Amino acid sequence: MADVSEVPGMVLSSMDISEYDKRLVILTSSLGKVTAFARGARRQTSRFLGASQPMAFGKFMLYRGRNSYSLDNANISNYFGNEIKDVDSLYTGMYFLELADYFTKEGLEGTDILKLLFFSMKYISNPNANLELARCIFELKMLVLNGIYPDFFTCINCGSDKELVAFDNARKGMVCKKCLKSQKTLDSSTIYALQYIVASDLEHLYSFNVLPNVLEELKKIVYPYTNAHTDKKFNSLDFL
Repeated sequence: MADVSEVPGMVLSSMDISEYDKRLVILTSSLGKVTAFARGARRQTSRFLGASQPMAFGKFMLYRGRNSYSLDNANISNYFGNEIKDVDSLYTGMYFLELADYFTKEGLEGTDILKLLFFSMKYISNPNANLELARCIFELKMLVLNGIYPDFFTCINCGSDKELVAFDNARKGMVCKKCLKSQKTLDSSTIYALQYIVASDLEHLYSFNVLPNVLEELKKIVYPYTNAHTDKKFNSLDFL
């Protein structure tokens, strides 16, 4: 049993590969993203029926073969696909899975991104969740965890951390009051929200809400920046 590993993880995607089997992509903490085959998972009586659904979170016992893993057992604690009732929330969750799949690699430790997925799914499972805010938070924190985010704490021109008032979309950085030219000033709450998302621990990431005008400013900064750092069409966004 030396080749069997029990690891926390979440199913990112599931594909039928035969009459009875499924091919899973699972993001795990210690093994990173892995491909695993769930034998017989398509049978209605299979013990892997729930564990092979996207958004299933729990502990997966994986048997390592030559080129892939096989699912040996699973203890699922959260079936987020069943817990999320709203269609828009469901597709938001599917987008989170797609983005996580894009940014993760096999063999690279994935604890922080797995935690980000877990807390994000918990948040959007709430029927009162602000889904557009959740997308801003998830996208920006994903960029932070991958080290490809703007510096929201200092002026891109002079390096000052005082009186930051705008975001330069062309140069992708903050501008202070002294260096402000033609850039549109931001609500101070927008700047605080951007800084909070970058600096916050994952457990408290979804502990705030924003006014509609602040949300619009966040979207105009985060959405284009994420788009500029991805070269894939995310199918879930077509439904949102």
